[in-house]
Amino acid sequence: MPTTFIEHVNVTVTNPARTAKLIQHLFGWHIRWQGAARDGGTSIHVGDDRCYLALYAPPVEGERRYPKGQPLNHVAIVVDDLDAIEAKVAAAGLKPFNHGDYEPGRRFYFFDFDGIEFEIVSYG
Repeated sequence: MPTTFIEHVNVTVTNPARTAKLIQHLFGWHIRWQGAARDGGTSIHVGDDRCYLALYAPPVEGERRYPKGQPLNHVAIVVDDLDAIEAKVAAAGLKPFNHGDYEPGRRFYFFDFDGIEFEIVSYG
C-alpha cells in the first residue's frame, strides 16, 4: 500500500532568507532549492529529504499575491525535543504560547516574523 504524506506547504513571507534561516535553526533542515518563482517573485524551499516549506515572496515588498491563503490556521511540525525547540524559538525573539500536554503529545505554538502560526508538537 502506498504511503501518503504532505510533501510541502507554500506560504507567502516578506523575507524568505530570514524565514529559511529561522526554520534551519529551529529544525536542522536545509535549503533544498531557491530561485525565481511565479510572477517575478522568489522562493526558498527549506526542509529535509522528504518534505519542505516553500517560502514565497512577491517581487514588490509588502505585496500579497496569494490571498487564497487567508484561511490557513497553522503549520504543525513534529519534533523530538520540544523544550529545546521552545528555547530556540524564544532565543529568536519569538513568543511561545498556548502550551498543551494532552494525548497524544505535548505542544506549543508561536507566530513567526510574518504572523504565520506554527504548532510544535512532540509525541515522545
